[in-house]
Amino acid sequence: MSKQIAVRLPEELVEFVDATVSAGGARSRAAVVTRALERERRRAVAARDVELLAAAGEDEELVAFSAAASGLPLGLD
Repeated sequence: MSKQIAVRLPEELVEFVDATVSAGGARSRAAVVTRALERERRRAVAARDVELLAAAGEDEELVAFSAAASGLPLGLD
């Protein structure tokens, strides 16, 4: 389910969104905004995870896992 909201954006961001849609980078303004918010949510979750891992201290399994995972593609799009 989706919910419609109204947001106020600076003109330069609206121009960027419209240019992205015009260039075929997204099918709608909503798609551009949704993609940006999903990326921000992933970034916030990752930052929280980093804080939790740092507080827990070094763990041999996590060190090995992070070494292996660091070479994988991010798949952000």
